[in-house]
Amino acid sequence: MPAETIHRAKQTPGHARGDRFAELLRAWRDGGRASPAIIMGVVNVTPDSFSDGGRFATTEGAIAQGCKLVEDGAAILDIGGESTRLHADPVAADEELRRVLPVIEGLRTTGALISVDTMKASVAEAALDAGAHIVNDIRGLQGVSGIAAVAASYGAAVIAMHNPGLLGSAEPLPGDPVRHCLAYFERSIGIARRAGVAEDRIALDPGFGFGKSVQQNLELLARLPELAVLGFPLLVGTSRKSFIGKVTGRGLPDRLIGTLTANVAAALLGAAIVRVHDVEEHRDAIRMAAAIRAAGFPSGLSA
Repeated sequence: MPAETIHRAKQTPGHARGDRFAELLRAWRDGGRASPAIIMGVVNVTPDSFSDGGRFATTEGAIAQGCKLVEDGAAILDIGGESTRLHADPVAADEELRRVLPVIEGLRTTGALISVDTMKASVAEAALDAGAHIVNDIRGLQGVSGIAAVAASYGAAVIAMHNPGLLGSAEPLPGDPVRHCLAYFERSIGIARRAGVAEDRIALDPGFGFGKSVQQNLELLARLPELAVLGFPLLVGTSRKSFIGKVTGRGLPDRLIGTLTANVAAALLGAAIVRVHDVEEHRDAIRMAAAIRAAGFPSGLSA
């Protein structure tokens, strides 16, 4: 039996992993311009992530942080066991699984959707087995062969991030960053479709901080409506990123206001999901952005 057929046999009709993500996105769309962006909280189970590496590296610490983020208003928890900062040391699949699986198991009853932040098909499969709903791939489904097929076999959702290199690039993109993202996303969408991922559970992430100059990050944020032409919801992940530090002159501990500003702008421009470390502070800001947008804030992107 072909590997893809084996994967597909795992999906139970009526209980596909990505059903709740599709429902969440449908509710966001149905709410129109008054819908607040969905908040995804970050849970890094790593010793070396760029922002909070080591703070939640234990299973107990990561579960406690995930529970707090849900209490603060996160609808999705994004759990990662491998740092995606530039020049980070690669992590073997066994070690990544050791980090994330007990955390997924400890958080799957919180009511939040569980996303696994991984580039590996084997990790994605084990995480979905453990109860995850979403595969968040920073390689945009274009890295490890088979990750889209694994997601499809569980009826799971996928988030495809634009990434010009393994973990981004030290060099900015040549030319127009929006055109680069659109061409890249078309390839990612094609991979997802061919693998059988349902279109109502695909989201796209422009990959802020991955292989882009400060100006290109700002331009992508300002031009989010142009990325919506492909018809898929957009996830924005600017939280504590270095381009915010370069604009504000702030170090990592002091980038909250810059992050809030960037994510309010993203929400006003129609982002469906914001991926953040500081959920409580974003909850009210995102609600205000939705209220302003509903009151007539100009936007080229309909919900």
